[in-house]
Amino acid sequence: MILFVGLGNPGKEYEKTRHNMGFCVLDLFAKDYLKEEISKKGFQGEYLKTSYKGEQIILLKPHTYMNLSGHSVVEIAHFFKVNLEDIVVIYDDMDLEPGKIRLRPSGSSGGHKGIKSIIENFGSDKIKRIRVGIGKATYSVIDYVLEKPTKEQQELINKAFKQSCDAMEEIIARGFERAMCKFN
Repeated sequence: MILFVGLGNPGKEYEKTRHNMGFCVLDLFAKDYLKEEISKKGFQGEYLKTSYKGEQIILLKPHTYMNLSGHSVVEIAHFFKVNLEDIVVIYDDMDLEPGKIRLRPSGSSGGHKGIKSIIENFGSDKIKRIRVGIGKATYSVIDYVLEKPTKEQQELINKAFKQSCDAMEEIIARGFERAMCKFN
């Protein structure tokens, strides 16, 4: 079983903001690849448990707000007995230009509070991740990540959403290492 976690903040005011890239990727994957919707409430978030290409998968959107994402992820992982090596977190990254994605098998939080919370809750940085580029802030980081991308940035980010979904499909079919080789 693979647990895909999309990081974001719940609520209308945060929809489609730079900090909600993880939510956007999971919603697109559910809609376009699974023909389903992430709507089941539980584990301090919304989730979908289903099967895709012969693999059991869970898509989780924590509703704990970004800084406490780890609480939701630990809860669902323990309930469904998902091993740490079978968790993939998708989130926004200011160190990547809009439209770029990067897969990593582990590492520090890089200052991202959502991934930091997950690392702290599991007591390990061996968390697989798909980072979606949003570009560097030229003003307040908080204001930047909580705003919607410009039209030009959004066009690039939409391509990154599709690439991220393709990477998820590759992870399901052939594993994380193969997906890294293909998408990095």
